[in-house]
This record gives sequence, structure tokens and C-alpha cells, in this order.
Amino acid sequence: MSASVLYDAPGPKALVRNRIYAVVGTVVIAALLVVSVLRLADKGHLAPEMWDIFNYAGIRQNIADALVATLKAFGLAAIGSLVLGVLLAVGRLSDHKPIRWAATTFIELFRSLPLLITIYAIWVGFLTDHSMWALAAGLSVYNGCVQAEVLRAGVNAVPRGQSEAAYALGMRKTQVMVTVLMPQAIRSMLPTIISQLVVTLKDTSLGFIILYPELLQTARLIASNTLVNGQYPYVSTITVVGTIYIVLCLLLSSLATWIEKRGRRAKTGIAVAPAVQAPGTIDATAGTFGPNTDGAGGAGGAGTGTDGAGGAGVTKD
Repeated sequence: MSASVLYDAPGPKALVRNRIYAVVGTVVIAALLVVSVLRLADKGHLAPEMWDIFNYAGIRQNIADALVATLKAFGLAAIGSLVLGVLLAVGRLSDHKPIRWAATTFIELFRSLPLLITIYAIWVGFLTDHSMWALAAGLSVYNGCVQAEVLRAGVNAVPRGQSEAAYALGMRKTQVMVTVLMPQAIRSMLPTIISQLVVTLKDTSLGFIILYPELLQTARLIASNTLVNGQYPYVSTITVVGTIYIVLCLLLSSLATWIEKRGRRAKTGIAVAPAVQAPGTIDATAGTFGPNTDGAGGAGGAGTGTDGAGGAGVTKD
């Protein structure tokens, strides 16, 4: 029985117990799903009429417009959070205390505030007539603080010899940060950075609080203004919109996986030049001496000697 570094390999009894737990858990989850489906069916939420509303061109157009609005807010928030994250990370790693304290205070403050409050405060206080920019700004502030901590951890994880070697070459702190530390930190923390971007994409749904017409707000409007069989199709609408969110997040996660694999395959560093055999040295592949013009030829070699006796070679007088 082999053992792992982190835990002991389970024995026969543990394997049987784990399989029982897996079967029981699967049965419980399946039972809950069946009960949920039956309850929804009894209330008429799964009736075909509830799903026919998506055959209307107007509703499909509303969902398409909401998807575009969601992607716009996400694009702005993604760029804003990454730029702000780099600035805050550099500020928190600064040698100047005022800059370091200001960056630390900003990060701790907005990372502690609920994102919903941040978005609503920016919308009410500054951008009442521009809900998209208010949503993007709120997402940028919160996620920028999180990205800053991710980048700071990546910079601190770079071996100390990297920066010491750069300083020994005469580079300034800014040059060391921009050309040595930050590129390595971004590459090592790339999966975590893109995972946080997935969270940013999902958090665009908070735009409903400021009436931004993103997917969740549009789904709420569609469901609350469409009456089918005497009830509102909230279940079908949320199911469709939720599926769209899942597809978007899976695509972004796939992008993260592709970038990570491509980074592992990338050929980095300086290529080593091929070795060139110097005159008079041993050829390791042929097992012979090279030409020797000043002394004796090697034993069993093909070299010739012009000034002395050559072992097994030919001597010229």
C-alpha cells in the first residue's frame, strides 16, 4: 500500500466506506432534484407555455441586448480592476511609507465593504445618469483590491535572488519591478487572476440594484411583465439566464486553461550556443586528436608531429 506526502492511502475498509458515502450522497442529491422538479411541475412552472415565451423575437432581442450590456460592463471592469490592481500592488510594496499606507488603507477599506454598497454609493454619489460606468467603477474598485493582493503574493513568491541580481546589475527599483518581478508574478498567478475575472463577470448581475439593463435585470423585467397561465414565468426565465451565465464563465475558464498551457509550452530564456571544438583538443565523438603542429601526435591518433616524436603517429624530420 503506497502512501502520499499529504495523507495515507486509504485501506480496504476506508475504500468501502468512501464508496458507500459516495453512493448515499448521490442518491440524496438525486432525490432532492426529483422532489424539486415534481414541485415545480405541480405548480405549472414546467409547462410548455412557460418556455414558449422565448420564441418571441422581442424577448430574444431583449436577452441579446442584455448580454451585450453585461459584456460591456464586464470588459470595463476587467480592464479597470487589472490596472488598479497593478497600481495598488506596486504601492503596497513601495519603500515610501505614505504611499504604502495609502495603498494598504484603500485595499483594506474597499475589500471589507460589501460590493453592493460600493456600487450603489458610486451610482448615487457620482454617476446617477450613467449606470454602466457606476457598475464598472464599483466592480473595478472591489476586484482591483483583490487583484492587488494576488499580485503582491506573486511578487513576494519570486525568489529573492532575482531582485538581488537585478540590483547588482545597477537597475533601479522601478526597473526591477517592471521588468523582473511583475512579469514573473503575473505568469505564476495567472490562473488566480483569471479566476477572479470569472467572479467579476458574475458580479455584473449586481447591476440590477442601480437599474442597469444587464442579464439579471432584464430577466426580472421579462418575468414580471409576462403573464402565462395566470402566473409569471420566473423559473423558466431564471433558468435561461442562469445557463447563459454558466456558458460565459465556462468560456472564460477555458481561456484561462488555454493561456496557462500555452505559457508552460512557451520557450523562454537564452538559448545555449553550440560548442565549437578548438584546435589541438580531443574529439569526443571520434576519439582522435585534432591536428597537432607543435608536438607529438597522440597515441593511436591521426595527428602528425613536425618538431618531435609522435607516439603512434607519423614523425616528419
